[in-house]
This record gives sequence, C-alpha cells and structure tokens, in this order.
Amino acid sequence: MTLLVEAPAALRTVLHVGCGMADPRKLPPAFFTPGDWREVRLDIDPGVAPDIVASITDMAVVGSRSVDAVWSAHNLEHLFAHEVPLALTEFRRVLRPGGFALVTMPDLQRAAELVAQDRLDEPAYVSPAGPIAPLDMLFGHGAAIAAGNHFMAHRTGFTARTLEVALRRAGFATARVVRDESFALWATAHA
Repeated sequence: MTLLVEAPAALRTVLHVGCGMADPRKLPPAFFTPGDWREVRLDIDPGVAPDIVASITDMAVVGSRSVDAVWSAHNLEHLFAHEVPLALTEFRRVLRPGGFALVTMPDLQRAAELVAQDRLDEPAYVSPAGPIAPLDMLFGHGAAIAAGNHFMAHRTGFTARTLEVALRRAGFATARVVRDESFALWATAHA
C-alpha cells in the first residue's frame, strides 16, 4: 500500500524524516512561513507518534514525487554506511520535480580535529540536549544511549566532501554542503 502525501495546492509539503517527538521548533526557519508549508512526520519509532511509521531506508508508503522537500536532521549517521545510499535514494524518489532535501549532521572532520588535540571527551558545544563532545559526534549522544535510546547510536559519518559525493551518487542533480559554527554539516540537494 502506498500512502500519497497530498496537500492543498496552496501548501508545499515537507517530509520530516526521523522527526522524533512533535515539536515545530525542530523545523528549520525555511519551513516556518505561515500558510506555505505543511509538515508530514516520518519516524521508525511509533512511540513518537509520527504521521508515518517507516524507516528512511524504505519509505515505500510515501508516494514517488509526492513531497516538495525532505528535512533530515541528524539521521543519516544512525545508519550503517551501506544503508546511506538507500536512504538518499528514497529522499530523491519522494521529491517532486524541483524539490529539495535539506540534511544536517555532525561534521566528522571538525570532530577529528578535536580528537587529534586529545579533546575526545571535552564539550565542543552545548546543544538543547546538553554538552556535546567529539565522542558524542562520533558514536552518538552518550546520555541518550545510556538512558536506553539506542536509536541514538551513530554507525557512520561524513565530512563535507564525502556527504556531497554521497548525495550526487544517489542521483541528486545538485548538492551543496556547508559547515556551521556548531560542528554541523548542512547539505542542500535538488532532485
């Protein structure tokens, strides 16, 4: 069964993958324009009450070319490396022509610079979840994993160059990756 993600003509649809618990602050400002965007939430964990329960590696319940944007915040690093192409191909498949994916994740090159300075367990920055050390960027948020949320374990990671290469290999026509001051990569890729 394929679930078509439809929205009224005036609204564009953003598929928020790996959404976690509902919180409109989890969307980037680009999707806050009132009356412009409708969020559809997809997560593998039914406990967070998403609109769609599915894995980002198999979103068959979401129709092809049915959404205008895919928003993925800190999801790809939770996959094994061989699963990343599956997820990125799914992101591209569900996008309408002219659609885009917006992806963010830890910048492992910057984390590695801190590791090389023997700062593996020192906080690099403070997130809403608390202090984040290179150890958290490499292997997942330690406090969340210790509390039993094993979905938070990291299994792969990227530098700006390797993320751009992965997006292009998945068939995106364009991909641009930038770094921010909080040790994150931000990628925009167009279908």
